[in-house]
Amino acid sequence: MQISERLKTVASFVTEGMKVADIGTDHAYVPIYLIKNGKIPSALAMDIGVGPLKRAKDHIAEQGLKEQIETRLSDGFSAFQKGEAQSIVIAGLGGELMIQILQAGKEVLSEVSEFILSPHSEIHRVRSFLMDQGFSIIKETMLYEEGIYYTIIKAVYGVGDYQTEPELWYGKRMLEEQHPVLYTYLQKEYLVRKQLLEKLSVMQKEHIKERKKQIEIECMHIKEALAYYNKKGI
Repeated sequence: MQISERLKTVASFVTEGMKVADIGTDHAYVPIYLIKNGKIPSALAMDIGVGPLKRAKDHIAEQGLKEQIETRLSDGFSAFQKGEAQSIVIAGLGGELMIQILQAGKEVLSEVSEFILSPHSEIHRVRSFLMDQGFSIIKETMLYEEGIYYTIIKAVYGVGDYQTEPELWYGKRMLEEQHPVLYTYLQKEYLVRKQLLEKLSVMQKEHIKERKKQIEIECMHIKEALAYYNKKGI
């Protein structure tokens, strides 16, 4: 079974031997891939949608893994019981929804060892939430696939050390290791904002002035992030 590089990377963040709960599983590609490659013994594939869950069941059956992967119709963690999995995977959802799911499920997540998260939006808000809720981000990466940048985060319970705006927006771990894909992303985002500022420079309406001020702050944060790379400007 072929899966995307993004999902392969998500799967690579899972600790070997742990039971996985894949929330919003859709096609169940991640748990199937993990079991087919001998990395985990079993998994829960959970989704709020009847259609996606049927697709997941079909794919699981095609791969002969009905004994190893259990499917459940579930709104977030509503059908999850404490202690049923050690590794939680949530990939492909918006950041705000991901936060809501984690917040709503916190009572049943106390025995979970790790959280593998790949939000499609509001990534800085996810990082801020993790810091506020007693998590530590121990690993993260970014990849570029089919015209889209994807971020993948591995968090565990612990004391978080992401504090500055650049660290929360762009990932302290990636900045410290001078991640090459993040560097390309930062350059692109900086140029987009500079071009937008040029377009807005001739406009004087009050709401435009506020927008310009916000973009200037974003440019400052990007430049602070780029300083981690020890490079001279942009």
